[in-house]
Amino acid sequence: MSAKETGRIVSWHGNPSKPLYTPPPGAIDAHCHVFGPMADFPFSAKAKYLPQDAGPDMLFALRDHLGFARNVIVQASCHGTDNAATLDAIAKSNGPDGIQRARGVAVVDPAISDAELAALHDGGMRGIRFNFLKRLVDDAPKDKFLEVAQRLPAGWHVVIYFEADILEELRPFMDAIPVPLVIDHMGRPDVTQGPDGAEMKAFRAFLDSRDDIWFKATCPDRLDPNGDPWNSFADAVAPLVADYQDRVLWGTDWPHPNMQDAIPDDGHLVDMIPRIAPTADLQRKLLINNPMRLYWPEEISA
Repeated sequence: MSAKETGRIVSWHGNPSKPLYTPPPGAIDAHCHVFGPMADFPFSAKAKYLPQDAGPDMLFALRDHLGFARNVIVQASCHGTDNAATLDAIAKSNGPDGIQRARGVAVVDPAISDAELAALHDGGMRGIRFNFLKRLVDDAPKDKFLEVAQRLPAGWHVVIYFEADILEELRPFMDAIPVPLVIDHMGRPDVTQGPDGAEMKAFRAFLDSRDDIWFKATCPDRLDPNGDPWNSFADAVAPLVADYQDRVLWGTDWPHPNMQDAIPDDGHLVDMIPRIAPTADLQRKLLINNPMRLYWPEEISA
């Protein structure tokens, strides 16, 4: 039965190109997801979209095809607060050397117990995500989010997903979070305004307010309405990467939730990397040094 017949969405490229750019050895795709498989990991009853299966085998095949070594798997909203699919993918990531080649970011019920948080840590999670996109979540209780942020395992961070028009509204909430912040997709600024546009300036001011705010220079396919090759994204984001080069991450966003009407070629997404990080030093920070500090710090200090 086809996806159309089942009502389940396919939002990823079936045959992505091989990138022209070759990532450095050890490169990390620091923002991706898994969907299901639904037979093993049912989707949330509150899910706003129902995707086809895009499990760990597909993710790791793409990792190898694109030239990456590791993944950071972010819990997809379609799975709600049941992190079993993401934990399963992390568990299946181990290389022949036994090293865990994926880590994760969980979505949790704020009432989660400390023992449950510890179990997520043991399973490879290193942060939690708060989603403020109303089209994806029904409820985002800031007071309860702050409570759980105050009792995260040591070394964890909070990932926040929001759109640029609510940045100022969220500032008091984000300022009160006592652990490092990672902002998904730069808070979705209007990249067509250029590097000096109002929304990019507001995001820079936010970054300047704390030295432990990180961001993901990701999703040209979502942010640039002019389409592939996403020139507006490259022009707007390259200066941000250069100016905050020790606090920036990169990822594919595979399997591109809700992008079924504008599915990007993952090879082309990888080819954005040298356009926003043109030197080997910047590329190493973006793809290795920075994500290792957040997700595999024990290997740096070992």
